[in-house]
Amino acid sequence: MRCPYCNHTETKVVDTREAGDLDSTRRRRECLKCTKRFTTYERIETVDLTIIKKDGRREQFDRGKLILGVLKACEKRPIARERIEQIADQVESEIRSLDGIEVPSSTIGQLVMRKLKKLDKVAYIRFASVYRSFADLSSFEAELHKLLKGGKNA
Repeated sequence: MRCPYCNHTETKVVDTREAGDLDSTRRRRECLKCTKRFTTYERIETVDLTIIKKDGRREQFDRGKLILGVLKACEKRPIARERIEQIADQVESEIRSLDGIEVPSSTIGQLVMRKLKKLDKVAYIRFASVYRSFADLSSFEAELHKLLKGGKNA
C-alpha cells in the first residue's frame, strides 16, 4: 500500500475492523517512512451483473439507477435516505445470490415492489404505476383495490 503523504510503499496495519456495511474492511495504516496514518477500505470485487430489459436490451446493473427509482417513489414520504439505501443493498444482495450474471429487470422490479409494499403503501403504488406501466385508470384502480384488500399478487 502506497502512503498518500510521501508515496513510500511500505506501511503497517495498526487496526482492522469491519466497516458499518459489513461488506468492507476498514484498515488503519501507518507509513514506515513518514509515520503518518491513513485509512484504507478493502472490498470484495463483485462480478458485473447484466440486466435484461423488457425490450430485450442488455445493460450493466447500476445501483445508482436502482436508488434513483426508489427515491422517486418515496419522494415527499417520511422515509429516510438510509432506509432507501438498505432496500438497494437488500435487492442487490438478492440478485447477486441468484444463479447466473444476467437478471431480468422484472425480477428487480418485483423485489423492489415487495420491499416498498412492506415499507410504505404510497411509495409502493407510485413504483408499481411506473414499473407496471398502467395503461389507464382502471388498471391503476385494480392495483389499488388489490392493495386495499391485502391481495398477495399486488
